[in-house]
Parts: sequence; C-alpha cells; structure tokens
Amino acid sequence: MSQALYESSIRSLPLLGRGKVRDIYAVGNDQLLIVTSDRLSAFDVILPDPIPAKGKVLTQLSDFWFDRLARDLPKQLTGIDPESVVADDERGEVRGRGLVVKRLQALPIEAVVRGYLIGSGWKDYLRTGAVCGIELPAGLRMADRLPEPIFTPATKAAQGEHDENVSFEQAQAHCRAALAVTLRETGKDGGELVFEARDAAIALYSAAADYAARRGILIADTKFEFGVDAAGTLHLIDEALTPDSSRFWPADSYRPGSNPPSYDKQYVRDYLESLGWDKKPPAPPLPAEVIARTSAKYIEAYERLTGQKPNLE
Repeated sequence: MSQALYESSIRSLPLLGRGKVRDIYAVGNDQLLIVTSDRLSAFDVILPDPIPAKGKVLTQLSDFWFDRLARDLPKQLTGIDPESVVADDERGEVRGRGLVVKRLQALPIEAVVRGYLIGSGWKDYLRTGAVCGIELPAGLRMADRLPEPIFTPATKAAQGEHDENVSFEQAQAHCRAALAVTLRETGKDGGELVFEARDAAIALYSAAADYAARRGILIADTKFEFGVDAAGTLHLIDEALTPDSSRFWPADSYRPGSNPPSYDKQYVRDYLESLGWDKKPPAPPLPAEVIARTSAKYIEAYERLTGQKPNLE
C-alpha cells in the first residue's frame, strides 16, 4: 500500500484550490487535474489525520460506477492520463488518484437522493414530517426504507460550515442565480437544470441500489454533483457512489429502527460524536485504531461492490 497523501504538492501546474478532499490544478484553459487526497471531512470539517488508501479507493470506485451506470450521461472525464500532464517526479502523487477533467461550471447544489430515512433527513422528518418539503407517511422509524427514492437537494457548505437541506424551489433559485452568466447565450434557465439533475440522480441511485443489494450492500442515500458546459449541457462531475458521498449499510446487519453499521465514514462520525466535540475547527485527532478501521471499511466496500481488490500501489 502506498503512503497516505494528506496534501498534494504539484508544482508543474497552477494550483486553483483545495477542497475538503480534492486538490484542483489548471491544465491549460479548459481542463483541470483533480487529485483525490486521503483527507477525511466529518461534519464539514477536515480532520487532521489522513486515511490510508482512501483517495485511491474513491477514485477507482467512481471510475467503476461511471463506467457501469453513466455510459450515456455526459461526464467530466477526458480519458487523459494524469501522469502525462505533470512533471516526471510528480507522477507518483497522481497515480491511481488523479483525473484530468473538463473545466465546467458546477451547479451550486448537491443532488442528494435518499432511499432510507436516516441522518439529516430523519431529523427533518421528526421535526416536520417531511424532508426538503416532501411529505412522508406518518409513523416511519429511523432507517426505514422509503416508499420510493426521493430527491432532497442541499446547498454546498464552505469549509467549517454545514450543508443545508433546501426545497426543490430553493435549489432552482440557487441555480438560476449562480448560472445566469454561464447560460446567458444558451437561452436556458438554471432552474430547468434542477429537473435534469433530479431525474439523472434518481435514475443513477436506483440502478446502483439494485446492483449493490445483490452484492450485500444497501445504499441508504448518496449525493451527486453536476456541472454544465458553455452549451448548457448537464454533466456528471466529481465522484459517484463512494463511501464519502454515500451511506453504505451491510444488508445482513440492517434493522429498521436503529442506526445500522456502515462501510462509510459514519464510523468516524460516531467516534467523534462520543467525544462531545462541538463540530467546529479544529477537529480532534483520530486514534490509530479508528484510522485503520476506517481505511479497512473503505477497502471492503470497494471489494464487495466491484468483486475486485483496489490497486493501492
């Protein structure tokens, strides 16, 4: 297994920014190099300890889903070898974790799809009987399967802030404002793209959930991100159906009415909740056991879903 990467140090390309997990570099004027680090965020705060293998697992699992489910959906991928756009001595930093992608305008929302009632959706339901304005049947329990998957968009939080569930209409307003300049020459309205994002996200989730269930994993919920090009064409971007963007539950341990064990970073969230941390930066360090078990959970999720071992060299 290669050494954990907390932060990339590519010098041959201009650094545009560092997100919670990914470092972004410019490749000319119309492409980006995205390097998926081993950083982990919880409660929208970056933790101080990397999780070995995480970045490579995320990249390879996204590639698996892109190929399996999204062949007919425009994607950000270019197919360019990331090692070909960096200096020779930087190739190791992008091997297995780098992607060269189209430079697109991201929608300012996360396209969240929920198949089960958990997390912030469960909290909203307890308070209002609805999630993002979608009325749900009375009497549902924590982790109950929903009658059908629902689209529950959220705003994208800045580092140290928390994502906020919003209604469909609020998501449309955010997209109209953020995409007005990009779409000006196309005649499209940013609000229309939310319909496209909703339909694509639900279709992707449904197909993935059916597949994963046959592999012994329940996908409780997941979030997709989308972007548009100058023509206003919607593209799937970022990652898809990974342990960072989804809740993966082992089907044989699923019991409605309780929070199931998971293959994702919920294990870290549960540990942090036990500390009484106020969920504001700086985050507390993670014990070696928590780091090792989290890495193992990511790898196991990949192996169960793909039937293969990830390349961690």
